[in-house]
Amino acid sequence: MLRDGFLWGGAVAAHQVEGAFDEGGRGLSVADVMTAGSATEPRRITDGVLTGERYPNHKGIDFYHRYEEDLDLFAEMGFTCLRTSISWSRIFPEGDEAEPCEEGLAFYDRLFDAMLARGIEPVVTLSHFEMPLGLVRRYGGWTDRRLIDLFLRFAETCFARYAPKVRWWMTFNEINNQFNTANPIFAWTNSGVVLSEHDDPERTMYQVAHYQFVASALAVAAAHRVDPGLKVGCMVAADFTYPYSCNPSDVLMAQDACHSTYFFTDVMCRGAYPHYARRRFEREGWELDVTGDDLAALAAGTVDYIGFSYYMSNTVRFDHVGDISESTAHSDEHMVDNPYLPQSDWGWTIDPQGLRYALRCFDERYGLPQFVVENGIGLFEELDRDAVEAGGWAVEDDERIEFLAGHIREMEQAVDVDGVDLVGYTPWGCIDLVSFTTGEYAKRYGFVYVDTNDDGSGTGDRFKKKSFDWFKRVIATNGADLGDR
Repeated sequence: MLRDGFLWGGAVAAHQVEGAFDEGGRGLSVADVMTAGSATEPRRITDGVLTGERYPNHKGIDFYHRYEEDLDLFAEMGFTCLRTSISWSRIFPEGDEAEPCEEGLAFYDRLFDAMLARGIEPVVTLSHFEMPLGLVRRYGGWTDRRLIDLFLRFAETCFARYAPKVRWWMTFNEINNQFNTANPIFAWTNSGVVLSEHDDPERTMYQVAHYQFVASALAVAAAHRVDPGLKVGCMVAADFTYPYSCNPSDVLMAQDACHSTYFFTDVMCRGAYPHYARRRFEREGWELDVTGDDLAALAAGTVDYIGFSYYMSNTVRFDHVGDISESTAHSDEHMVDNPYLPQSDWGWTIDPQGLRYALRCFDERYGLPQFVVENGIGLFEELDRDAVEAGGWAVEDDERIEFLAGHIREMEQAVDVDGVDLVGYTPWGCIDLVSFTTGEYAKRYGFVYVDTNDDGSGTGDRFKKKSFDWFKRVIATNGADLGDR
């Protein structure tokens, strides 16, 4: 049984919903120079905002102007929390100003006040794929140690301003995704790094990760100085990897693959580099910029909880060498389809039990509270205007209901049977938004349909899907009535 006060809600990110990219004193972010893509066409990173290119993040779903309307819908569903992010470039437009932008700070005051007025607790990520573009142009992104202090200035500004309103924080969203060097957008959005500019991309990303580890640890310590009651977590993509078979070579390869997640949680939860990472550095001959003060900061700034996204599991086979795709699935040449699991339209495995597996792995390794801050399925959907006019649902998204119910059921098993300390669940894209990976509106995740399309058509109006009423019932019963059977 889930705890009393369990946090039910949804998750979005500023750059995917807010729009208003050039309002309120905001500067450009790395997301603002990413073109639209699709399931078959990758997004491109352009040198500034170019005429004739389409940048969907500039518009988002206009949450900046319509958040009151959207919060009303979330409150109607019964949300007790909403995970969002603070756009760094709204607060420090270029990233390195001495003083923050008051207009940007005031916007988030209004947003958090509106949430709290509806009984919705803010859960806030500081850096969610939207660092200021100015930090890339002047410093080369997170390849420069000076970003530690610039991020800390941003974090301390947010903690001081919003501590009375925001109790739950995360530092870097899906910090481990930048190790997926098959797709250049991950290094770009996580860290402002263009991999093609570096002779040894892998070493570069380990150095980048170190600077972010130090920045995160210093931010945790800063938050606790402002208010010891603030909870600051890490946030990783928990796409754990299975062996294709019981062949020991498959098992060992899967174990190695899981290090791409554990490396980040080991450092941020335990405050020190794991021995397998140190051995790797020695084998490769990497002399990273790591100081004694850095190591002391890591030890003193361990996180309070583990936040993570879970969408799919992966499977590897040691004797398979295939093409590497730019999607998260098959981002390693040894990844294969799991014969026991179905896939979404985007080739992501559908594996509810994998969520329980992830929760158990983290619990057994760290014993910290956990927060499932992203989980969901993207679907192609069309607005049924006739149904809406007749008082019905905009979309009958039974596939989404089945997906989420299966994952919630496994989440409850992890709590009831395995004893996992779970504090909340916020499905991703509780309202349709711009997909991060593909930059399209057609990949829809929400309980609320937003009438905005990739060809520029649509009113932007909001409509309830069938899953809206289903999730409302789930929340009202604290997960007891999943209503999918």
